[in-house]
Amino acid sequence: MCLLGCDIGSSSVKASLVDSQTGAILASDFYPKEEAAIHAANPGWAEQDPALWWEYLKQAVQGALQKAKKQGTDVKAIGISYQMHGLVLVDKKMQVLRPSIIWCDSRAVGYGDRAFKSLGEKYCLGNLLNSPGNFTAAKLAWVKENEPELYKSVYKFMLPGDYIAMRMTGDIRTTVSGLSEGIFWDFRKNQVSDLLMKHFGFDESLVPEICPTFGLQGELLPSVAAELGLKKGTPVTYRAGDQPNNALSLNVLNPGEIAATGGTSGVVYGVNDQVNFDTRSRVNTFAHVNHTPDQVRLGVLLCINGAGILNSWMKRNIAPQGMNYEQLNAFCDTVPIGAQGLSILPFGNGVERMLENKPVGCSMHGLNFNIHTKAHIARAAQEGIVFSFKYGMDIMNEMGIDIRVIRAGNANLFLSPIFRDALAGVTGAMIELYDTNGAVGAAKGAGMGAGIYASAKEAFASLQKIDVIEPDGLRADRYCGAYELWKERLEKEIKA
Repeated sequence: MCLLGCDIGSSSVKASLVDSQTGAILASDFYPKEEAAIHAANPGWAEQDPALWWEYLKQAVQGALQKAKKQGTDVKAIGISYQMHGLVLVDKKMQVLRPSIIWCDSRAVGYGDRAFKSLGEKYCLGNLLNSPGNFTAAKLAWVKENEPELYKSVYKFMLPGDYIAMRMTGDIRTTVSGLSEGIFWDFRKNQVSDLLMKHFGFDESLVPEICPTFGLQGELLPSVAAELGLKKGTPVTYRAGDQPNNALSLNVLNPGEIAATGGTSGVVYGVNDQVNFDTRSRVNTFAHVNHTPDQVRLGVLLCINGAGILNSWMKRNIAPQGMNYEQLNAFCDTVPIGAQGLSILPFGNGVERMLENKPVGCSMHGLNFNIHTKAHIARAAQEGIVFSFKYGMDIMNEMGIDIRVIRAGNANLFLSPIFRDALAGVTGAMIELYDTNGAVGAAKGAGMGAGIYASAKEAFASLQKIDVIEPDGLRADRYCGAYELWKERLEKEIKA
């Protein structure tokens, strides 16, 4: 008996099969093999065709089944993870009306900003826990104003994962977590925000039926089961956005626990047990996968655009030619902590919400032509990324999140000993590295939703811890000293 997890990303769709009894990862596959296209008809736009997600999903599921040498009848439940904040629109025949406006599309910023002013800071932050910003509700408002004829045909709006579930089951449903990431949810009233819907002129009938994050959300249609190579009636029992799901995959469910990723951008996702918000909207707060009115579990999301992209830039442009990432890490380790006074601000991948969208950019500070080498620059880059994580975590701490443990998959920046050592040292938190991914997390979420696992403890009993990194006394002090210098230089740039 196995569980299927599907992770609908903007670059690819991944499918993983997990043995429901042992928790072992049986196989994973993804499609397309080269990064999926994102279409931008105008600057700042980003769209994808949801039908392509479905085609990619079919390929990934078939690939995983073949690798695992399993039959579709072996799959007992399905879980879905998906790229957050996207907008999918369908008519009454469940036909998609336009390409999805995905997470990185910025066309709706003005609509969110005007809503923030009209609804008021007190209401938006106190009830929605965020500014409407550039999230799903603002994107729907853009469609309403700019494509009025199309808008008249809209039956329901959905998030990307809701669309995949609709294709599987024929049911149009969403979750509280999903509505919160779209900035539709009023946390004080525990309902869809009537004031936001009224402000934008949205009819309440556009909101899909709400289903639980864990539990029966629908069953595979016979025609769809044949398409996917699965059994008709297989239940879909879990769905969540990619960052809450990544946290679930790392068993991050309790207050003070932190999930982190270090890819092109960096994400720090912490769990809070208080209905709280950042007064300056530098981080965003959503309902976590295990949030209920009686047990508050909110995910506080920090996204840092300038993370791994800086490290890859260093590899291409600064490191000696032909050096791979493992060699680059060893190269960095030839110079001391703090890079002998050299600091790099890593914000060269667009404005950072953490910095209130100020155009700080990437810059080097304290460069000494008589001391510093390529190795110093490479090390200062990795430390600068770490320090940006620390800067964001301090904001989370102000919101009442007591950071004790940082959990991450053993991938990307977390493969670097310097990055891990610096992050543990400057935050004072223990770092735990695990062998998992988002599709595996979705599979285990499906097991929880289907009642195959009685609890998260049981579901993640087999989660394999690869390594533990703890702060090291003197080294931690040196990292903290380098951070204070970095922070001083950052704040001068912010004020400039």
